[in-house]
Amino acid sequence: MSLQRRMLGAFAATLLSTTMLASSAIAADPIKIGLTGPFTGGSASMGVSMRDGVKLAVAEINKAGGVLGRPILLVERDDEAKNEVGVQIAQELINKEQVVATMGFINTGVALASQRFYEENEIPVINNVATGTLITQQFLPPVSEKNYIFRMSANDIIQSGMIVEEATTRRGFKAPAILADSTNYGQLGQADLLKALAAKGVKAVTTEKFNIGDTDMTSQLLRAKSANADVILTYGIGPELAQIANGMAKLGWKVPIIGSWTLSMSTFIDNAGANGDGAVMPQTFIQSPSTPKRKAFIDAYQAAYKVDRIPSPISAAQGYDGVYVLAAAITQAKSTEGPKIQAALENLSGKVEGVVTTYDHPFTASDHESITSNIPVFGLVKNGRVVAARDEDISGANAVRLKTKN
Repeated sequence: MSLQRRMLGAFAATLLSTTMLASSAIAADPIKIGLTGPFTGGSASMGVSMRDGVKLAVAEINKAGGVLGRPILLVERDDEAKNEVGVQIAQELINKEQVVATMGFINTGVALASQRFYEENEIPVINNVATGTLITQQFLPPVSEKNYIFRMSANDIIQSGMIVEEATTRRGFKAPAILADSTNYGQLGQADLLKALAAKGVKAVTTEKFNIGDTDMTSQLLRAKSANADVILTYGIGPELAQIANGMAKLGWKVPIIGSWTLSMSTFIDNAGANGDGAVMPQTFIQSPSTPKRKAFIDAYQAAYKVDRIPSPISAAQGYDGVYVLAAAITQAKSTEGPKIQAALENLSGKVEGVVTTYDHPFTASDHESITSNIPVFGLVKNGRVVAARDEDISGANAVRLKTKN
């Protein structure tokens, strides 16, 4: 055979191989995963941070070859923190986009209103941020045969218990006032705080409500001050929480603020300025390179999105981890069918190294919470950032806290 014919044969073989690879790539349809949260409005710092953490993880997974040899395709929708929009999006993602799972939610009310559509269609939901205690309990058996709702964040029973423990036991305050917003998140959180206080034999001297968008907390704060409150416990979203800190400064009244994780939002820190310094809150993740995994995540996020401070670090980290846990379940299931993914999530056989923690069998049939009370630590607002309230909480053996097993 002549050299020319051998070369033509080699070229033809290469062309055939390339064509087959291209056909294989075309045949490997993407795995559609929904991504829903508030990407505009007062909750946007949480929603955007969660979304960007999810996208960062998906980019890494796709670069490494995807899942089951298929790339992940995110279908993003802005729910605007509105229940009715969340419901519409859920139906669109299920019926039109035919997603195999969904990542979200930020707001407890949106989650509770939207999740039933995924549950009815046997589509798993990885709830990355919303903390309302009822979220993972909404479809527990016998209400539903199988529960398709899983969570990556610390629920409000965990947070309220930590807040009350910090205020009453560790710091010795005896006259707490509660300021909570009027949403499902705020009111359910307030109820959890009251239960936790009752367990300590402590009563709130006043419980005050405010609405999303309120810019003046004078009346609520004056009632708290008149009741001789020695600490303010909060459950709300960042912009309104800033008005609490600013309102206290205007009144010349300074007592500590201890609240849910949302005190770490950039919209609280930036709008409150120096008035927000000293506020503390439970955190599953603080933007600190306390482990190699966390440093790599922080560096990657900063490089990808050209920021120094992540607007809501906890939202970004939990979103990032949620993708890897879901990908592990799909890989184990060897399927994108909802019931098989759900079963795999409840019985993950391998460990998933995340930013928040290492997930070792994070869920069971009766427990869809990946976070137990030993994992979160307290963050402290200081000079425009959230740092560890106590350095020993994020160093040494405490750096990576693992879920406790029942």
